[in-house]
Amino acid sequence: MRKVISASQAPAAIGPYSHAVVANGLVYASGQVGLVPGTKALAEGGIQAQTHQVFANVKAVLEASGSNLGSVIKTTVFLQTMDDFAAMNEIYATYFTAEPPARSTVAVAKLPLGALVEIEVVALVSA
Repeated sequence: MRKVISASQAPAAIGPYSHAVVANGLVYASGQVGLVPGTKALAEGGIQAQTHQVFANVKAVLEASGSNLGSVIKTTVFLQTMDDFAAMNEIYATYFTAEPPARSTVAVAKLPLGALVEIEVVALVSA
């Protein structure tokens, strides 16, 4: 069974993709950038502000999917530059304080809308 998720509390998709797809007890969430919902603007304040906004958006997608941050089992972090790794990591650590999920972090040439960070997650559907 496959269920497509659209999260009203997250920024609208900026392309032909779903916020998430739930299948076989897992949530596969599309990458979120630091867009402020209801606007077409990235959170102001650099990498730290954008990372906080990314997590607000991820949380909204997970909740619409029947999950939450505590059920995340894998993340992939995309950074515009590895120079932002320490600052992103500092904020990231506040969202996963105990038994953090598996993670990959990569630097990419460019992110949508000039974002500094994008994070995608895979999570268990909450019981």
